[in-house]
Amino acid sequence: MPLRPFLMHSARATRPLRAALAALVLTTLAGTTAAAQPGAPPPADLVVTNGRIYTADGARPVVEAMAVRDGRIIFVGDPLGARALTGPSTRVVDLAGATVIPGMTDAHAHVAGLGASLRNVDLVGTTSYDEVIARVVARARTTPKGEWIIGRGWDQNDWGDTRWPSHEALSRAVPDHPVFLERVDGHAALVNALAMQRADLTRATRDPSGGQVIRDAAGNPAGVLVDNAQGLVDRAIPAPTREQVKASIRSAIAEMHRWGLTGVHDAGASAQVLDLYDELGREGALDIRLYAMIADDSATIARWFARGPADGAHGGMLWVRSVKLYQDGALGSRGAALLEPYSDDPTKSGLLVSAPAHIQEVATRALRAGFQVNTHAIGDRGNRLVLDAYEAALRAVPRADHRFRIEHAQILHSDDIPRFARLGVIPSMQASHQTSDMYWAANRLGTTRLLGAYAWRSLLETGVIVPNGSDFPVEYVNPLISFHSAVSRQDARNWPAGGWMPEQRMTRDEALRSMTLWPAVAAFQERELGSLALGKRADFVVLSQDVMRVPEAMILDTQVRSTWVGGKLVYEQAVRP
Repeated sequence: MPLRPFLMHSARATRPLRAALAALVLTTLAGTTAAAQPGAPPPADLVVTNGRIYTADGARPVVEAMAVRDGRIIFVGDPLGARALTGPSTRVVDLAGATVIPGMTDAHAHVAGLGASLRNVDLVGTTSYDEVIARVVARARTTPKGEWIIGRGWDQNDWGDTRWPSHEALSRAVPDHPVFLERVDGHAALVNALAMQRADLTRATRDPSGGQVIRDAAGNPAGVLVDNAQGLVDRAIPAPTREQVKASIRSAIAEMHRWGLTGVHDAGASAQVLDLYDELGREGALDIRLYAMIADDSATIARWFARGPADGAHGGMLWVRSVKLYQDGALGSRGAALLEPYSDDPTKSGLLVSAPAHIQEVATRALRAGFQVNTHAIGDRGNRLVLDAYEAALRAVPRADHRFRIEHAQILHSDDIPRFARLGVIPSMQASHQTSDMYWAANRLGTTRLLGAYAWRSLLETGVIVPNGSDFPVEYVNPLISFHSAVSRQDARNWPAGGWMPEQRMTRDEALRSMTLWPAVAAFQERELGSLALGKRADFVVLSQDVMRVPEAMILDTQVRSTWVGGKLVYEQAVRP
């Protein structure tokens, strides 16, 4: 059959037949490669074709194929154009109609925390104190007596009794192991009697600044430590060895790849973790884009400010050019600093983990040293204080492109929403926090303050971007949970109908950018990462279905087929027999 009628016929064929005919044409053309033609560009290392590729690039939002050479994108467009760049050694991936999106980046997470959670007791999803105790008892059976048992993930708001737990039941069930169980948000911990004994925590122990020891009616520690009070017991826990931390980081990276993450903003890396990132990079073992925020440690900050930023070290794998500070605690533990008292506990209005003067001082020094500052703030008072501190620092050291961030920005007073755009401050938020907190947020805040809660749309309409994340291990690693939350304002069961405060939803295009391009902008990486555009690094994810078009209720059914970093396969879903 002549080629023209052949192609005309194929246009009327069924979809499977069209795919087969296209493959035949491409196979025929593969014999005439770019390398064989005089003056043609060198062939690609990788060609990805026959798919629906969302680029997050406004110039060409959706294409069918792309080509990669030396880890960067050299072509986006149609399959024939990509095939023209195919040589004898080019790897060709036929997507068979599958969906591709840019590599997803979690804009706020805790890598070492994830690594630790993979080896500690997982308490996420527990629905009662009894279930928490049962999981600890199970671990105690395989742990030598006297050794610490560490866990994380409990949330009393998910229990029938939402009051703080007391240590007595835990101490009776696990008397021979000191136990330290972090709340899901990391802003409170539950400990047993042996742990308090090891740490010499008694009735005489005073509450530290920015922390609270929950006490019983007699004034004795009841077992729950809020925010900075966790350090009273945490300091007694033996630190993991350097090799254990390194192994946990590698485990965390593998887990991130499994969920389609090609990058992560590590919100508060210690000096040891920063050194291990560098070591992994020198070993060629760092295969995720790490934007590491320096933890609030004076010696580490001073060392990096004197050294200067690291931008894209180890072949574009490691950035160290920001500092992570803390202003307040978390809403679930009533540590978020509010302008007015909590609606469900008028005796409390939250905690200031750091003095506002400290944030202003570090921000001023960071501006002089060329570093970004990213500060945790959840309550409306916490956010206002951080904005005030940033504004004062910027008056002292004006800088046009500082990209200071507020991490979480969960509860905002209406007067402060426009200040983000006016000051050039980026609200780095986690959509999955909204769907985790919506069941009880009204109890904490009352109806009026909810108008400024998880207010993505209100912020977007001022002209700012909203990079998205999970805050893992506070939430699950899967970034599509945040994608689903952003567009639906519903939980995994698609509750409530129509979404919780649905006027604050993102569009799907915005949600995609919030997990790809906007994290890149928030990390000064937009020339390298965030979209599938010419010259950028070839980080992408192959999905089992089209998250941009399937019904919202089906988004969380999506599976990651493969994850690619710099054009290299770092994860592939196992094929079921």
